[in-house]
Amino acid sequence: MRILVVNDDGIQAPGIWKLAELARQFGEVTVAAPKSQCSGMSHRITVDLGMEIAKVDFPVEDVEAYSIDGTPADCVKLAIGNVLKEKPDVVFSGINKGYNIGYEILYSGTVGAAMEALVHGVPAIAYSQDDTADYAVVEKYFGELTEILLKQKIGEGQIWNVNFPNCAAEEVKGTLYDRIPAKLEFYHDRFELEKMDENIYMANSIHKKKKSAPEGTDAEALLGNYISVSKLNSIV
Repeated sequence: MRILVVNDDGIQAPGIWKLAELARQFGEVTVAAPKSQCSGMSHRITVDLGMEIAKVDFPVEDVEAYSIDGTPADCVKLAIGNVLKEKPDVVFSGINKGYNIGYEILYSGTVGAAMEALVHGVPAIAYSQDDTADYAVVEKYFGELTEILLKQKIGEGQIWNVNFPNCAAEEVKGTLYDRIPAKLEFYHDRFELEKMDENIYMANSIHKKKKSAPEGTDAEALLGNYISVSKLNSIV
């Protein structure tokens, strides 16, 4: 199996190193990731500008890696259209630093990259975990869960969206499939204005996490120490 691994946190993010390492059990892995941090890019692409593509050293053995001066979606587009000799069988996107659930899905470059895979006729799985989590849960459950998802039928216009809970591996209660995205911002980002000058204000971010969520949602699953799996629909 040919696997393209992408992300939105950048080529130097530990999450993509871990994903590439774990993906190797399923086949030949190639990485194409943004040169720098690109969180919140959604499905943005670069128009009318050149982009640098550089083959780079990567800390996972037997993985060819490319750093691209573009967005997560650009990385998928260029990898499939220009870099890879053969189209990948699947795209793995992540592991994102921060859940991609609820309204966060709309902003997610991790999800945007997975959606770009669909444009090229390639199935995709997006992986995320909380911004303060280590990789213990991912390491324990990635292989079994991914094997299940690769065998499951999914619509041509859909991707799998996987989020791992922030708890000890032995505290995971199971996996809940077909979770509904919660109609909320889990990280509940808000801003306070600080006056810097007569006509200048600084918008300072306030970062708070939700402590409850509606029943049947992705957020509820994670708060209950379950792995959340959702099907997300593309517009095409």
